[in-house]
Amino acid sequence: MSRLMLRRMGFLMLTLVLTSVIIFSITQFLPGDVARVLLPRDASEEAIRAKREALGLNRPAVVQYVSWLGRFARGDWGTSYAWNESIRPRVFDALRNSLMLAGVALLFSLPLSLGLGVWAGLREHRFADHVISVISLSVVGLPEFVTGVLLIGWLAHDLRWLPATSSIRAGTGFGEAFRFLILPGLTATLVLLAYLARLTRAEVIEQLRRPYVRTAVLKGLSWPAVVMRHVLRNALLPTVTVIAISFSWLIGGLIVIENVFNYPGLGRLLLTAIENHDTPLIQAVSMVVVTGVVLANLSADLLYGMLNPRIRYD
Repeated sequence: MSRLMLRRMGFLMLTLVLTSVIIFSITQFLPGDVARVLLPRDASEEAIRAKREALGLNRPAVVQYVSWLGRFARGDWGTSYAWNESIRPRVFDALRNSLMLAGVALLFSLPLSLGLGVWAGLREHRFADHVISVISLSVVGLPEFVTGVLLIGWLAHDLRWLPATSSIRAGTGFGEAFRFLILPGLTATLVLLAYLARLTRAEVIEQLRRPYVRTAVLKGLSWPAVVMRHVLRNALLPTVTVIAISFSWLIGGLIVIENVFNYPGLGRLLLTAIENHDTPLIQAVSMVVVTGVVLANLSADLLYGMLNPRIRYD
């Protein structure tokens, strides 16, 4: 396992370095001039040149990249152009909010998706299987903003059970923020529901057709024991990877949902940074999201060995 960790950590570092090159290169080709965006419209060319020099934008791209990556690795993520304040605390606040939303979404989606997938797999081609398939695919076919608006109209305006907006103050605790996270969490759950449920269903059906299931039944094991001890353990292996990818998507990919509910997470912060041409903030948020994706996939690899003892890492 230690050799696996060393290989994975090396791969993680290489991935982050290559990604940093891509992120930095993309931000260099964004339309518009940062200095012109930050200065008034009637600013002179001399003032624009002075601003570019103050920001270091007149240096060669390679020098800018090495300087940025070195400062970023040391924890100095720069100053936001839009807010003129340190980037790191703002990114960590947004990351904390995104993690809370991701946790609520997984809390809702995992039991529901896995439960429906197992139930449908155990009743292949029966009425329950068809109902679960039709409902889940119908829900996931709706775009996130449509699902969010419908939930706001029903649960917030008609029934008045939940707040229509999820705009929370900085530093709000999970307990206080939970009621504001339910609607965006449900919206994200409906996005993940069909994919996770269908994948679980397919894996359960495949495992039920394996010879070891027939052998376990012939040995006298009860059907619930066969399903719980053997079928589910093997059926969940591919689902672990999908859950890890889904978690990384939840961290930074909920731009639409966060904007529908006015939720201050990483996705909304990234969109705001792009609108303001805030290059250092774009780079910092992108690196945090990529790091989350890599760590989530590393966690999935390690969980494989825990779920299936036959898998050995040399």
